[in-house]
Parts: sequence; structure tokens; C-alpha cells
Amino acid sequence: MEAIIQYAILIGVMWFVISRFMPAKGVANTTPALVKNRTKEKNVQFIDVRTPREYKTNHKKPFKNIPLGDIATRSSELDKDKEVIVLCQSGMRSMKAAKTLRKQGFQHITNVKGGLAAWV
Repeated sequence: MEAIIQYAILIGVMWFVISRFMPAKGVANTTPALVKNRTKEKNVQFIDVRTPREYKTNHKKPFKNIPLGDIATRSSELDKDKEVIVLCQSGMRSMKAAKTLRKQGFQHITNVKGGLAAWV
């Protein structure tokens, strides 16, 4: 009986870890190189979810700063009918933000894989 409980806990922990690294359903991934070619598009909203301090230190135009902790409450600033491209330092926070936006009904969300760290 004890072994069954241990296996159940192990499976639960593995599922939790794997689910954190899997891409979210309905969220596309792109590279910084491809985003650079899209920065002039008017029908796209560019969001940087890093902290205001990180954003102030280094940011890319035309990305607007909405920190990850504020994304749920400030999503009303975004148009649900337009694509949202989300950026952070490494791609982890932006994926969390993308999942939050997806839960709030946004349909066209793209995560910048690798974030600013991969920006060349």
C-alpha cells in the first residue's frame, strides 16, 4: 500500500513539473528574429511582462510594459481581437502571461521563445 502511495505522489510531481514546461494550448511560439520583422505591424499588440525596473533598464520598441503580476488585472487594456505577442527575459514569465491571457479569452497569443536573452 505504501508503494502505491509513493508511486502516486511521484506521478503527481512529474505531471506538475512537465506541465510547467509544456506549451499552453492555443499559444504559438516564435523567435526574436521573427518578431523583429513584425514590429511595424499595426494589428499586433507587443507586451513585455518583466518588472518595470527590468523594462526601464533594457526594452525593445514597440513593446509595452505590463508586468506579469499585473497581467490579469490590466488585460482590459488589450484588444482581444488583435494578436498579442508576449516577451520576458527568458520566455518563462511570458508563457505564464500567455496562459493567463488565454484563460481570459484571448485567442491570438504568441510567446517569444527565449525572450530577450535570445534577442540578437
